[in-house]
Amino acid sequence: MDTKNKMINIQNCMHEAGFKLTPQRHAIVKVLLDHHQEHLSAEEIYVELLRVSAAFGLATVYRTLDILTSLNLLTRVSFEDGVARYDLRTEDPAHFHHHLVCTQCGKTVEIHEDLLGDVEKVVLRQYHFQVSDHRLTFLGLCQDCQNSNLLESG
Repeated sequence: MDTKNKMINIQNCMHEAGFKLTPQRHAIVKVLLDHHQEHLSAEEIYVELLRVSAAFGLATVYRTLDILTSLNLLTRVSFEDGVARYDLRTEDPAHFHHHLVCTQCGKTVEIHEDLLGDVEKVVLRQYHFQVSDHRLTFLGLCQDCQNSNLLESG
């Protein structure tokens, strides 16, 4: 799905929940869409907005992120650095994608396959717990860091 259609879907979801996609909210969502692979923090989103216009306040960014999170359009994630970062849910809203995080360089890679469907069934069957969502982060070394470490030790 292209950026325009994603924006329309987000606008429709917000409208159905009684929220308008104001110009400020539109700009925030655009930054999230343009940088979806980067998992930006609220402050990083704010800095990107200031590149376009000085008419934004950090409080507006936080309020919009809270609205998008409450509507399940956005997920707050935290990696090794402990900073709250945001990830637009542009695929299947029923499940969040997973992450590979390099503990050496901090690179983050998204896995879009749902790897835990069978685990959810076991959780339901054995623990009588209905899973609504899950998040999985694998920590380790990316290929670049592995190669770099081999060169340094060799």
